[in-house]
Amino acid sequence: MKKFLSLALAALMTAGCLVGCGSAKKTPDGIAVEGDTIKVGVFEPVTGENGGGGSQEALGIRYANQQVPSVTIGDKEYKIELVEVDNQSDKTAAVTAASQLITSGVVAVLGSYGSGVSIAAGATFESAGVPAIGCSCTNPQVTLGNDFYFRVCFLDPFQGTVMANYAYATKGCQKAYVIYQNGDDYSTGLANYFMQAFKGEVVGQSTFNTNESDFNAYITAAKAANPDVVFVPSSIQTASLFIKQAREAGLDCAIMAGDTWENQTIIDNAGKDNATNVYLSTFFDENDAGAAEFVKGYKEFLNSDNANLTLNGGNDVVAAVSALGYDAYMTLVEALKKVDPANLNSVAIRDALKTVNFTGVTGSISFDENGDAKKDTAFIKEMADGAFKFLGTQKTDGSFNAAN
Repeated sequence: MKKFLSLALAALMTAGCLVGCGSAKKTPDGIAVEGDTIKVGVFEPVTGENGGGGSQEALGIRYANQQVPSVTIGDKEYKIELVEVDNQSDKTAAVTAASQLITSGVVAVLGSYGSGVSIAAGATFESAGVPAIGCSCTNPQVTLGNDFYFRVCFLDPFQGTVMANYAYATKGCQKAYVIYQNGDDYSTGLANYFMQAFKGEVVGQSTFNTNESDFNAYITAAKAANPDVVFVPSSIQTASLFIKQAREAGLDCAIMAGDTWENQTIIDNAGKDNATNVYLSTFFDENDAGAAEFVKGYKEFLNSDNANLTLNGGNDVVAAVSALGYDAYMTLVEALKKVDPANLNSVAIRDALKTVNFTGVTGSISFDENGDAKKDTAFIKEMADGAFKFLGTQKTDGSFNAAN
């Protein structure tokens, strides 16, 4: 299995152009397109603690490129070529990967899964004058103060408030315990936004370090506080370990988290008997009637190649981050259509992104003054019977619309 997964990861990284191929020219307006090929960077973790989610996001981008492999600007058709790098779920590696993309001549970047690596690479993209479109990086710092970073997902202040409202108003939780990863921008930020918004009592909090695998001390502390809910925003890798250890230790209250927990490997590794009474917020549900055509095509794409299925967690469930990867690519295509063909460069693409307004598979997409997508709804899902069950949509005002 490990050998097959390694081959699948290799296929993911080589399906796009290898870093360094093609040509582009650096100008005062960023990087100019030369010839008839537009190179787009795919900046994702396909290894490290967020490799599972990054692979799913990259798959969504690759499917979009398969569906729309070119764009017409003026009277000329340009091929869109993906240049893929692995940021390894690591902030230092992320800066190196971002620099590799710039050196390769990309005029736009898509990604990343994981706010920390996106924040780390932001200055590299900005200094080169190359716009980046985050797919699922939710921390406010990704776009704040960076005129070249956009995103198509909601933000952690929104997500934290949504989950706090769901816990208190919808599930009736009066007491919350919060556990988060020290030094991780996503985990720390989302935990703080949840605590600020929770209308009940936060009875305690604990922090753990990167690469910890034994959470029993934090679970014991949480049990002693007798909460109705434990909120644990974390990576996929941490999630399965925490859920398994918590249930085995007798922590039977509700467990909640954010968007990173929508990954089938969490349930598989934690065990379906342990992965119950677990809730999370996310960006998309494959049963949304408005996305039926996308879902049908994407499932066919996954099932066409065993490597795709492996990277998707071993099934053809459409992950929200895959839908966001697809939408990020299509957002870029919409911007490219707006660029003056006589001024086809990365800065002009950035300017065009500011004017985009279209409907993607995850909803309407337009950007505010910070480059953030204007979103007002989150999808709430529950882990049940070894799968994810869509429960309904939650808004920041506390209203919950249950699924039919």
